[in-house]
Amino acid sequence: MVEWSRALGGVPIHLHAADSQWVMRADPAVQFWEGDTKPIAPGLTLVRLGGHFDGGTVLHWADWSEGRGVLLSGDILQVVPSGHVSFMWSYPNLIPLSAAKVQRMAEILEPFAFDAVYGPVSGRGQIDANGKQVVAASVARYIARISETKLGSNTTSV
Repeated sequence: MVEWSRALGGVPIHLHAADSQWVMRADPAVQFWEGDTKPIAPGLTLVRLGGHFDGGTVLHWADWSEGRGVLLSGDILQVVPSGHVSFMWSYPNLIPLSAAKVQRMAEILEPFAFDAVYGPVSGRGQIDANGKQVVAASVARYIARISETKLGSNTTSV
């Protein structure tokens, strides 16, 4: 991150304080912030949702595409091939997040208007319309599925 900051003229690196333990290279460009939101420019807000890192952050751009709004989600809200989003605590081990954590994410996102959701890979991993509704439906679907799973039960279906 530091090298990218320098290459881009010294832009700040906004990192949530909950993830400070993961910084391996201290630099003045790294600026820690706290709370659930941080406005960084007019219409641009960092939103801490947590997830597989306590400081997991997405970017809300309110004025994107003539005010439609977009959520740049990275892998905090993972856009999946079905056109929904999903949530993981550990991607390499396929360990899901708890229903309570996903519900908290939804509550934090509630005040933000967005029509699109873009993940980290251009050309795939994106929702081009009805993004807020898709995320809400995905949260409901996820919580319903994760909540019905019981050890020793084989009642869940895909």
